[in-house]
Amino acid sequence: MQETSTLTRADLAEALHRTVGLSRNEALHLVEQILARISDALASGEIVKIANFGTFLLNYKAERIGRNPKTGVEVPVSARRVVTFRPSQGLRDQVAGSRAT
Repeated sequence: MQETSTLTRADLAEALHRTVGLSRNEALHLVEQILARISDALASGEIVKIANFGTFLLNYKAERIGRNPKTGVEVPVSARRVVTFRPSQGLRDQVAGSRAT
């Protein structure tokens, strides 16, 4: 099994620093601005579509009755908005092609 690693904001900023030539602070600020814009758009109800990457969508879940798996007691689960991600076909193909055999 392949060991997983995590891509962080700092990793993205470092990649910008190396490939584009921005200072580390400028690169980190740019990453923060992009993520803030995506977050703000989703919070205001917008769909965020990034070509050749994917789409962030808002789904509205109605109130429902859930069950505590430990005790079996029914509890109400409030209505809420959740963010989902639908990858583009290109991203799906790239991920599927990178599987170790």
